[in-house]
Amino acid sequence: MNREQAKKLIIETFENPFDKGKFINFINNLLKTYDRSKALEPRSGIQGVTEKYLRFISSWERIGRYEDKDGKKIDILVVKLEKETSLYRARSAQRNFVAEYLRGKLGTGTTKDAALVAFISPASEDWRFSLVKLDYRFEETPSGKVKVKEEFTPAKRWSFLVGKNEKSHTAQSRFLPILENDDWKPTLKDLEKAFDVEIVTKEFFEKYRDLFIRTKLELDKIVQSNQEVKQEFESKNINTVDFAKKLLGQIVFLYFLQKKGWFGVERDKPWGTGPKDFIRKLFNKEYGEYENFYNDILEPLFYEALRTDRSADDHYYSRFNCKIPFLNGGLFDPINNFDWVNIDILLPNELFSNKNRTKEGDIGDGILDVFDRYNFTVNEEEPLEKEVALDPELLGKIYEKLNAIRPDNFDEYVKILKSGRKGEEIKFNKEYGVYYTPREIVHYMCQESLINYLETELAGKVRREDIEEFVRYADLFLEHEKIALEKREKIERGEQKDTKYKHKIPESILQNAELIDKLLADIKVCDPAVGSGAFLVGIMHEIVKLRQLLSVYLGREINTYDLKHHCIENSLYGVDIDPGAVEVCRLRFWLSLVVDEEDFYNIKPLPNLDYKVVQGNSLLGLPEEILPNDGISREIEAMKKVLFSITSPSEKMKVREKINILFAKQINFVRQFDPSIGDIKFDFRIHFSEVFHEKNGFDIVIANPPYVRQERIKHLKPKLKKAYKDFFVSTADLYTYFYKKSYDILRNNGVLCFISSNKWMRAKYGEKLRRFLKEKTKIIEIVDFSGYPVFEQTVDTNIIILLKSRPEKGHLVSFVNVGSDVDDEIDYIRNNKRTILQEKLSDSAWTLAEDRVLAIKEKIEKIGTPLKEWDVKIYRGVLTGFNEAFIID
Repeated sequence: MNREQAKKLIIETFENPFDKGKFINFINNLLKTYDRSKALEPRSGIQGVTEKYLRFISSWERIGRYEDKDGKKIDILVVKLEKETSLYRARSAQRNFVAEYLRGKLGTGTTKDAALVAFISPASEDWRFSLVKLDYRFEETPSGKVKVKEEFTPAKRWSFLVGKNEKSHTAQSRFLPILENDDWKPTLKDLEKAFDVEIVTKEFFEKYRDLFIRTKLELDKIVQSNQEVKQEFESKNINTVDFAKKLLGQIVFLYFLQKKGWFGVERDKPWGTGPKDFIRKLFNKEYGEYENFYNDILEPLFYEALRTDRSADDHYYSRFNCKIPFLNGGLFDPINNFDWVNIDILLPNELFSNKNRTKEGDIGDGILDVFDRYNFTVNEEEPLEKEVALDPELLGKIYEKLNAIRPDNFDEYVKILKSGRKGEEIKFNKEYGVYYTPREIVHYMCQESLINYLETELAGKVRREDIEEFVRYADLFLEHEKIALEKREKIERGEQKDTKYKHKIPESILQNAELIDKLLADIKVCDPAVGSGAFLVGIMHEIVKLRQLLSVYLGREINTYDLKHHCIENSLYGVDIDPGAVEVCRLRFWLSLVVDEEDFYNIKPLPNLDYKVVQGNSLLGLPEEILPNDGISREIEAMKKVLFSITSPSEKMKVREKINILFAKQINFVRQFDPSIGDIKFDFRIHFSEVFHEKNGFDIVIANPPYVRQERIKHLKPKLKKAYKDFFVSTADLYTYFYKKSYDILRNNGVLCFISSNKWMRAKYGEKLRRFLKEKTKIIEIVDFSGYPVFEQTVDTNIIILLKSRPEKGHLVSFVNVGSDVDDEIDYIRNNKRTILQEKLSDSAWTLAEDRVLAIKEKIEKIGTPLKEWDVKIYRGVLTGFNEAFIID
């Protein structure tokens, strides 16, 4: 098959509603040797689908089976879903259904390794093409036979959302090479690579970065040539770097949202019926004429349509003659109160769309041209559920990569990019210590934090093993538990005698469901270096998932939107010194709410997150011994509650002004105890006072603190010395102070979970931190990534989980050393934990080894003479002459 034929096949299959004939033709050419004789007729009902999936799955059929050269069995299935929303919701039910099929629990009794599945929904023009894979563990039976071990091994699903409303650009790039090569018989690993979402994100970022640079340069031309614009930018402290970042962020946000069908909705029609390419239609003048796309169309959309509550007129926006939702939130506030009405910014229309041919052969390299080629999804990726599309986490990656680009280093950044010296731009990130935490690590840390929080609160009621099972496998249990509960109630009422649906969830969780739900509803979590919000969004997903499962036993119908809204309002707090990070984090919170908005007749405005995710310096605030005025704090708390849900722009400004006056009043109050207190922009006990009133601190502090070397923080050292007194070390890197500050803002028995550089474990500057943690905290777990590349940049890291409580004698610390040869780091961590006595952690350096190894180390130390006892002067350790030659990024 030549390239044009292959491209046509992909477009016909994936840019149209599902057609079984076209799908089979695609499979014929993709898996050329698949066995059609293994086809099975459609199966439905309780026998074919099983009772627990009847609400989600209408029927399924098998098209055939493919076996690769490694002996991996891959079945090709078509699964029909029950209702349209099932395509977007109940994703875990779809995945778990196929997992049971692969295990041989339904359909056929044989096990399979993977399945290529078309998930189709009635009345929907879109469908999902998925690869579902199951990894088996094996064990030997008493007779010596090897069989599949029965345990919770969740399936993983990767999906392309395809159909009439989607582009096939990414699918083409993945499947063309296989289709073009008539001799290529793809393996399961080849198929996994075709469904790899990370390649998409990386490719998109490079194009996004180029668009950012072009936008910034176009803005520079306007500022230089237009005196009015120049004066406005100077008087309001606006720079073209931040303006370009914000503009692209606004457009990306709208690309996520237009997939909901919320824009361009006809009058009297419900939300969700608008075109899914609304921004492109705006550019094509289908909603009104214009001379300049940015000035005449985008600015009114951003700063008028999306920012004004027109609910009294059914959200009708006359300029575009359609309905536009009121989104609220700060994303659509003009940067630094920029006067968009009177100041014209005439960005060229060609910046947004043009007919230029790209090096890949595509037509158009403008912002909309590039964005139109990619699939956007508002679903945040989960470890078991990955969409081959751009998801909100992309905002985090963009932030991490572009954060370090500032007005004063932009020219140098562009120069390095043009030089072609790959990877050199990373040095800009090192300046600010921003490193993106991989999803799997975020997921692990969020789950372990919750496990330790619940274990502490449920001591004596629920075993740790039961809590681990509950937290790690909640989304696997959900459908099963609903049926199990129904059957249990029928048995209790005498309507049936027995059932095969027994509860999989531990009995202790069932008995304490009400208490556990309250603990999760009332939890307080803070990330003091919030960045793009990965940890807060991650822990919110975990809390929502657990509360959804508990709602089954508690007989409550709580929708996902309300659970998330409650969690954001009551539980989550973030701080970052960088305003760009704060904006991205808020953006991800808003998108996480948008994805679960189900009311197609009344879209709720987004909440104001001004005092949930705050710009400020986490490390510097009030001296610990000075407490704010309680009365003023209570007034601020009342005002913050009002602000969270307020929608009128003018009312918002009034409430913000009142809060700012109260903050100033609070600072004046504390200055009477210490006149040297300066202009404090942020303090945990002032800004998040409700947490300390309710709990005297946070339940969980979780973070990836910035890794900024001590040479780069000379300007901060006098303030750090004053704030941290005995803890201060002049040669310590910035992240070490986050440990102390986080300890201070935790309640007693609160959980700290950090991933940071591991240098503090052995370096001289880490001695005070080591002693502090050893004596004042109960260390639960240390994961040392010695040589394992967690981050793209060369930073050796570790994860530490501890409780704010003094350790009892004989307390054992779990530890794992993860080397560079590990494939699945999370699986390795969970299955290779060892223990060490906390009191055996030495102040001089922490060596993570079992007693046997430590005994040998101690023996060597007793026999030998330490270097410090030799009568020689050693001024420096091993010194390389040219670091750049030895440090590889």
